[in-house]
Amino acid sequence: SITLEPEQQGRARLIMESQTAAIDQIEQIVKEENIDCDFMRLPGFLFFLPDQNDEAQKEMEACRNVGLRFDEPQNLTDVPRLTNGRVMRFPNQAQFHAIKYMNGLVEAAERRGAVVHTGTHVTEIEREDNYVEVETHNGHKVHCKDVLVATNIPISNLVLIHIKQSPYRTYVVAGPVPKGSVTPGLYWDNESPYHYVRVQSETDHDVLIVGGEDHKTGQEEDTDERFNRLEAWTRARFPMLKEITNRWSGQVAEPIDGIGYIGHEPEKGKHVYIITGDSGMGMTHGTLGAMLVRDMILGRDNPWEKVYSAGRLNLKASGELLKEAVNMAGQYADHLTPGDVDSVDDIPVGEGRLVRRGLRKLAVYKNRDGSMHAMSAVCTHLGCIVQWNPTEKSWDCPCHGSRFDPNGNVLNGPAIDPLKRVNLDD
Repeated sequence: SITLEPEQQGRARLIMESQTAAIDQIEQIVKEENIDCDFMRLPGFLFFLPDQNDEAQKEMEACRNVGLRFDEPQNLTDVPRLTNGRVMRFPNQAQFHAIKYMNGLVEAAERRGAVVHTGTHVTEIEREDNYVEVETHNGHKVHCKDVLVATNIPISNLVLIHIKQSPYRTYVVAGPVPKGSVTPGLYWDNESPYHYVRVQSETDHDVLIVGGEDHKTGQEEDTDERFNRLEAWTRARFPMLKEITNRWSGQVAEPIDGIGYIGHEPEKGKHVYIITGDSGMGMTHGTLGAMLVRDMILGRDNPWEKVYSAGRLNLKASGELLKEAVNMAGQYADHLTPGDVDSVDDIPVGEGRLVRRGLRKLAVYKNRDGSMHAMSAVCTHLGCIVQWNPTEKSWDCPCHGSRFDPNGNVLNGPAIDPLKRVNLDD
């Protein structure tokens, strides 16, 4: 949100055009494939805090520079007001039900001969001279010309991408509100951490969905408090919400320069592609990423290729890169710190704790029956010490976002292998 130089304006305009094209592409697919996914066009509203006039002015000027349409409504009477500051309204945005849409895409792909396999854990992706080999957990190998790694965080890259983006946990609460009590729209504020609001229509009521309170994966202990703060924020602005019926969390990858990484995987090169750095915009980002990678595989020119290049290093973001590198290096110091408890006897039932055994740190989970699951606390990706997440009952890596279940099995990459089991009696 700063005044953009000509080169930056050009890049920003391409990003805007790609996001707009993604929305149009989704709408076209919905119509052509007759997918019932509640797709609708609606406006988006960005709310600033009362003391953020300068930030609002810079944001508006940046939008004008790239031709992004918006207005500044003065009297908001029919939509919820998240703050008392200035507001930007962006017309012709869209929302849809992502799972219904994905189901429709799968059906359309299968009608055209595609085969979809699920529940298959990939353990290795290697590029050979004229093909790519993908190996699965049960030893099967698939040979193909091109591979697209469209996981939440890439599992094909050991270092180069992970030093340019950071994993964040993000939280959501939801509950029923009276039909029509909240005008449908895309609402978000400029707080830190920020909040966003969506409305999903049901037959006899609407569902209010509120998210935010993001923090770096594995680097905060107050995960339950994040839900509590999100609920308090929601109730203060939406008194028609009587109860919270659902809550969940997810993980997003934040690139250091705010722009996702799409294209050739930097360490594997040609024929291995990635889409990552979604920064919470996965639905449009995934779509424009597929459009871009399609063109790259087919040898077509695409003006977005350089902007999203996975191999780029933006010198203007070098300060952010250094800050993230320092933060990451600090996590490795956990190898030297004491455990969470002195003895496994101090671990509560149904919880996990770090325990030091000589030079080793162990991740130990105590089952409901009192038995223990003990593993090395060293993440199998690049060796950071995992941390226990009491809300989601998982071991989370604070460096690159790998997550493991209480027994050490991989939940989220970039780690491919589970935490190494150890014997407490050794």
